[in-house]
Amino acid sequence: MRAIDFKDDSDQVADNRPLLTFPNPQQVSLSIRASALVFSDPQSQKLLSFIERVAPSNATALIMGETGTGKELVARHLHSLSPCREGPFAAINCGAFSETLVESELFGYERGAFTGAVGSKAGWFESANGGTLFLDEIGDLPLSTQVKLLRVLQEREVVRVGSRKPIPIEVRLIAATNVNLEEAVKAGRFREDLYYRIKVVPIQLAPLRERLGDILPLVRYFIAKYKSRLHTVEPELAPETLRLLHDYPWPGNIRELENVIHRALLVCDGGILRPHNLNLPAIQSVASSREDEPVESTGPDTWPLEKALSGLFNQEPAELYDLVNRKLIIQAYEFCRSNQVQTARLLGISRNVLRTQLKHFGVID
Repeated sequence: MRAIDFKDDSDQVADNRPLLTFPNPQQVSLSIRASALVFSDPQSQKLLSFIERVAPSNATALIMGETGTGKELVARHLHSLSPCREGPFAAINCGAFSETLVESELFGYERGAFTGAVGSKAGWFESANGGTLFLDEIGDLPLSTQVKLLRVLQEREVVRVGSRKPIPIEVRLIAATNVNLEEAVKAGRFREDLYYRIKVVPIQLAPLRERLGDILPLVRYFIAKYKSRLHTVEPELAPETLRLLHDYPWPGNIRELENVIHRALLVCDGGILRPHNLNLPAIQSVASSREDEPVESTGPDTWPLEKALSGLFNQEPAELYDLVNRKLIIQAYEFCRSNQVQTARLLGISRNVLRTQLKHFGVID
């Protein structure tokens, strides 16, 4: 198993697993969205081999995957293995700027180019010259900027806003998206020529729910990471906790898992991490177990019941069976307006069994 990790002196991790660290002080980034990308699952190991095979080519890459799957970490790993690794790594979220600002942010501007431009400023392409520029959420770029980006990639030069002088650049572009760009092309929201220009090396990151072999190594990694920060002991994982971790579909992927483990360590006591410490939505943990099952076209919808039961399982209340049975009998009895015959028919039991249950729960004498 291998993991990509970014650490500084204040983040010491007691972990003997091999980590890929990039301490280059020239690296520039607006944000780091996930702090570890573990390659333990066979699917992940296969992807890692592909990444390391194509990285030295210096070709433009498009990383596709859901939010929180570690797209920026993969981009950094590509940068570390590429011929331009001596240059800076710059990361920018294309959706973080308004349509009127994104062009000047990417390509720079000259003094007087627009109101408020009191001086010249280099854009992100110039800042990343000799290195790698990571454009996250590239699907958010307006069409007018997409045209100019395509020209930059083709001509290997930028023209600042308010200038006519081209500036040569040597930058490896890595783009990322969590939307289907092919659908965006069909809808006219993304240029087809740009799509094929950035998709020289397509890299598809699977969601965490499809990489079950990565979940436990990630959990242990984050436990080791945060126990040192919180100055606490490493808790044991209860068997039911392990099951829940694997059953939950992790819609937020690695980022969500990290936050869940961080919180769990804050509230855990007794040295054992239990399901209720994770505080996971009950409906999600049920949904994952049903995700691959065929959908029945007939029959009652039991999802609300399963959701409620899963929530109770996470809470681990005392005498759970009696609690659930009592609720079932009494609510059915009230629904049938205290009619024992109708209640028995609704529950599919005899009237004698129903009367015994009602007496047991003190509903009737």
